[in-house]
This record gives sequence, structure tokens and C-alpha cells, in this order.
Amino acid sequence: MHSFSEQCLDMARSMLAHNLESIQPDGTLLPVEGEQARSDEPGHVAFALGEFYRGTGETTLKGHDLIDLAARCITAQIFTEPATENGLAYAALGLLCFGPSKERNPVWERLVEETRERIDKALLHRSDYDNHWQAFNIAKAVARFSFGLSKKDETSRLIERMCDRIQQTSSAGFFDDATTGFGGNFNLYGVMTFVFTRSALQLHANSGVRDRKLPTLRTYAEKYIRMMPDLVRADGLGWAFGRACGAYGQMHCISLILQGLRDGWIPDDQKTKYFDILRRLFLFFYGTYLDQEHGYLDLRDQERTAYERHTTRMANFDAARYLCQWSRLAKTVQLPAGTPKTEPIRTSGRFVIFDKSNRKEQGLFLYRDAESGLHAQIPLVSSGSHLTSDTLPFPHTPGVFDWPNNVYLPIMLPELTFGDQVTLPAFYGKNCVTGLGLRNSFYFRYEQPELINTNEELVRNLGSVKVQWTFSGNKISAEFAYLVKQQVQLDKFRYALAIAAPHSTYRLPGSLTLGPQGHRCTVAKDDFQATWRETEVVSADATYRTNYGKIHYLQYLVRDHPLIMRPGHVYRLIVNFDPDVALIDS
Repeated sequence: MHSFSEQCLDMARSMLAHNLESIQPDGTLLPVEGEQARSDEPGHVAFALGEFYRGTGETTLKGHDLIDLAARCITAQIFTEPATENGLAYAALGLLCFGPSKERNPVWERLVEETRERIDKALLHRSDYDNHWQAFNIAKAVARFSFGLSKKDETSRLIERMCDRIQQTSSAGFFDDATTGFGGNFNLYGVMTFVFTRSALQLHANSGVRDRKLPTLRTYAEKYIRMMPDLVRADGLGWAFGRACGAYGQMHCISLILQGLRDGWIPDDQKTKYFDILRRLFLFFYGTYLDQEHGYLDLRDQERTAYERHTTRMANFDAARYLCQWSRLAKTVQLPAGTPKTEPIRTSGRFVIFDKSNRKEQGLFLYRDAESGLHAQIPLVSSGSHLTSDTLPFPHTPGVFDWPNNVYLPIMLPELTFGDQVTLPAFYGKNCVTGLGLRNSFYFRYEQPELINTNEELVRNLGSVKVQWTFSGNKISAEFAYLVKQQVQLDKFRYALAIAAPHSTYRLPGSLTLGPQGHRCTVAKDDFQATWRETEVVSADATYRTNYGKIHYLQYLVRDHPLIMRPGHVYRLIVNFDPDVALIDS
């Protein structure tokens, strides 16, 4: 793993060198053209510089004084108004990377007295969160105690409080990032929370606290680690649904696995498998997001985009920080003896339960076809405060079944409009079941006793729907069966498909893509009597981009005139797909 360690450090050095000039004299960042700077960016920079210093001991890079740059960024973050909790947490950990005590910290020595007082005051401010921001509270507590600002260490209490809330919001022990509304926003920020908390604990001045809290973190982080063999695609694609996936969907997963290997959370007999997963995740990250000629992270361009709140600058400094951490972690991880042998890929279907209660059931269905390489992630989760296609329950298979990032379209799902209520068979289910069907097919079915609208509010006494996804090889069938509880007028029906192409440059040989035959979509039954509209060409529309490439065509199945739906009659929509799954050859 030492060559991997050195490779990571070289990439981090290159990435930082290309972005240090964006740091302004006041410590803020000059954004990439077309983007807006974030208020917490200086904190991200400080943490990245701190991890680089921690990994190399170097104080200069390409003629830049890293100590001075870190001091400037920390100062900018501390004086940002209004104060940002996340930026402060990153800045505090960055400062801690340069030394655990103020007396021997070169960055602390560069800070003026006013900034030092402001840091003390900011770190002493207590707050409380129900979402992933609680990880930032934990980081503040680590810095507060490690710098001697407080004799009482609150790190343990905050970690316990975070874990108690996990148990309250998830019967299976997964991280719910929702703070209001329907609940069940299980997304990539759950992985990020454990990765960030573990990184903060590593910097704690009292190693005893770290040792005592690791078993608590392991209880929950292990659940995500166990998902990885079924989650990660053969080409290395990692977390591919929900907000903030893309490059971060690779980075968070790599960090989680490396931390798990370092801390002994992965059994010896499983290490070979996870080393292979790690290799694939990294290769996909390297081939899909890195400009290999210039050595920096390319997050968005004319063909693809990213989560709207992630700026290119922030992602580059975050990637540099992660690369420094991976470099250090790789040195501590012992390769299993002998030549690693990868297990042959098997066709499988699995439903990971995130939460199961009397009110709702939520989870993630994972399907893999060994012969064609088709790999689908179907999340049945809340979308949080902002509805986009990223979290809808359809087969998330970049390259084959794509969706526009950051915007909403009813991709592969029927959208039924009754007056001012726009409903989707999404966000939650009841009686979720998965199993083997005819001819070795896999099915995933759930029902909604009450329809739910796009604001994630249950529409009482309107109707119900039963959903079944069936997978047989590379063939997929989706059936939606609606019942209404009283006579009602359906005002509009809509169903959408997106056809995209992989990125022309950032593409990995062996990744999935659609062949010339396309989705080969057929509507087997449509009681809504909808019709296909003329294919909409959106190649020139910047709105319709994915994390991986450009959407060129949108196809809509629409009924835009009223339909009287009567109780006792089942209204079905059955759509079959036989996608022409191909592999990118170069």
C-alpha cells in the first residue's frame, strides 16, 4: 500500500499547487468562473493545509507559505458573518493539525490577538443539531478541549447524543439527515458524518477518549461498511443516489473503508474483498473526476454538473485533504498475505432496511446482474427539504438509467396530479419485500396505503398504490397499481425517461453505457391511456446534466386531460425495459 500512499500524496500536492493561488490576501477564495464562493470555504482550505502539513511536515509548496495561508484562512473563517458552524469546525481541526498545543503551533503564533480571542469565543459557543451538523459540534468539542479552552471534555457526551438520535430515527441504526418533515432522509451525509467524526477523534489530545468512543462509532459505521460489497459497481462507482454524490460519493466511501481497515472493523477474512473494493472506488474517482494532465479535480463543465452547493474550489481542497488522509491511512493498513483473489461477481438482489416502523419503511434495494454488469440502486427514502430526482426510487444506474442532477423530474415513476396535489410513489413504503421470483428473477415490492405528495405530505383518504420492480438478467419491469378510495378526477399523468451519454473525456474504460438500441422501453399496460410525446432534445440545455455526463433527450409519457378514477377499479401502469447495456471501450 506504500505506492498507493505515495501516489495519494503526489496527487494532493498537485491539487493544492493548482488551487493555492485562489486564496486571496484576506483568506477568502476566488471562485471558479460561473460559481459563487461559499462562506465556509476558508475552513475547508485550513483543514486541507493542516492535513498536508501533518502528512509531510512541509511548510511551503510552490513558493507559497502554507503557515501564512492557513492563518489567513482561519482568520477569514472566524470573522465570517454570520458565523458558519461547519466552516468553524473545519478551521478548528485544521488548526489542530499544526499542533495540539498553542505553544507549539506555528499557525497559532501567526494569528493576531484579536483572532485568537475570537477563536476562543467561537469554540466555547455550544449548539445542538439533529442532522449531520452534529459532527461539526463534535469537532468543535475536540478542538475546545485539545487547545485547553475547557477542562471539561464534551466529546463523549456529544457522540452519545448523536448515536441516541440515530436509534430514535432509524430502527436499523442508519443516519437520518432529516430535521423536519416526513423524516428518513438517509443519504451520503450519513457516511460523511462518521468519517468526519472519526477524523476529529484522531486529533483529540486525549487518546483515551478516542479509544473509548471507537466501539460506539463502530456499531453504526460498520453498517455502511457492510453495504459496500453490494453497493459498489464492478467499475468502481460508489454511492450514486441522493444529494452530494458524484465525486463525494467516491471520496467518503474510500475514507470509510480505509478507516475501517485501520481500526480493525473489517475481519481479516474479508480484507481481500475490501481491498478490491477500495481499488475500484479509487480508480473510478481517478479516471472520472481528475484532470490527469494538470492534476486537479474537475467537478463541473459543459457536460456534467455536481451538487449545487459544492463549489469546485471546495471540492479540490476537500479532495486534497482526503488524499493526505488516505496516504497516512494506507501506511498503517496491512495487506493480507498472499496474492489477493477477487470473488467472481454473482447476480444478487438485496434490500437494506434503513428504518422500519408502524409509520413507514425505508431502505435501499441493490441489484446486480453478473452477465451484463447492470447494477442498480433503488432508494426508498425522503428527499429532505428540497425535491430532486436524485433521491427518487428508480434504478439509479449511471450510464444506463440516468437522471438530471439538482432538478426534479418523475424519472421512471408515474406522477399523478389531483387538483393541487401532485403525488409520487416515493419517499416511503409499507410491507417492503424482496425475494426470488420466476426464472431466477428478483423482485422488490412495497405499497403506500396513503398516497404522498411531492412535499412529502400524506394525502389522506385519496388512494393507495402498490409498486413492484422485477429484475431478470438485464431486463427490468416496473408495475404500479393504483386504487382510489372515492371517485376523484385525475387532472394530469406524467412519466419521464432521460437518455444521457458518458462524459467525452472523463470516462473510465469498462464503465456502463447505453448501446445503440437504447432502453428498449415498452408499455405493457397503461390504464391511464397516456401517450408518448415527441422526444425533447436538451443537449444544449445546461439544466439537464448528471454527475457523470450530459442528458441529450427526455421522453415523456403524458395524459393532460382529466380521467375520472372510480373506487374498486385497479389502475395499472406496467413498463418493461430491456436496455442495451454496453461497456465503454476507451
